[in-house]
Amino acid sequence: MFNGCITALITPFKRGKVDYKKLLQLADFQTAKGVKGIVLCGTTGESATLSDEEKEKIFKVSVKHIKKPVFLIAGTGTNDTAKTIELTRMAESVGMDASLVVTPYYNKPTQEGLYLHFSAVAAEVKFPIIVYNVPSRTGVSITPWTVARLSEIKNITAIKEASGDLEVIARLSQLSGISILSGEDALTFPILCLGGKGVISVVSNIVPEDVVKMIDTFRQGQLEKAREYHLKLLPLVKAMFIETNPIPVKTAMKLLGRLNGQLRLPLCAMSQENIKKLQTALTNYGVSGRV
Repeated sequence: MFNGCITALITPFKRGKVDYKKLLQLADFQTAKGVKGIVLCGTTGESATLSDEEKEKIFKVSVKHIKKPVFLIAGTGTNDTAKTIELTRMAESVGMDASLVVTPYYNKPTQEGLYLHFSAVAAEVKFPIIVYNVPSRTGVSITPWTVARLSEIKNITAIKEASGDLEVIARLSQLSGISILSGEDALTFPILCLGGKGVISVVSNIVPEDVVKMIDTFRQGQLEKAREYHLKLLPLVKAMFIETNPIPVKTAMKLLGRLNGQLRLPLCAMSQENIKKLQTALTNYGVSGRV
């Protein structure tokens, strides 16, 4: 089920409130460009500063508006297992297709604690769970061996792997049949080469069609063409992470006239020096405003 280009959608704000109309407009742009799925209220969607009520409304309006075959993934992970279960149940109840659950941050559980956390969440819902490993954000990394244990649970079906370690990807491919999704745009092509099925992408907020083409050409066996897309994307991908995500992607969308660029504290406006670098990357790529 989980493959291809899946966009980790930003959450637009207007005067400090979620702009639901713009959210659906951005989602329509993504679906028109051929993405397979959309993640709502993930890290790129500033989940840490969204209220439960805002998350529920985002899920509800998206389920009502966005049509199949595009699947909708709810970011529901926290560092509190009970809270994660509550949010994941809510996402399932309103009609989301799956849940993206990050490894618990700050409290740094052991591998056994990670196993028990994810298995407890999976036991409370029927829809698919995607494990999200991003140690640079959470301070803890789930090992391929723990993922292999979790993959024996029926509804734990995929992992978004953002450790930046290709050996981890290789181990995951060896140890389990779980679907591997790149969690880092810069590594999507190599991860595909190691058995990955797709990407949960930040840069696809800007150029979804090119991320879609890279994966499609790879799956068609056109490896050189896929590599060309990957290399073309790399400078733009690098620009998306010159400051903390989603500051650059929201700023880029503002520069392109697609968004007002508003963020919620503690995220703040990008430095002028980095805005210049970002503008150069957009110009060199040849991207323009298209929403």
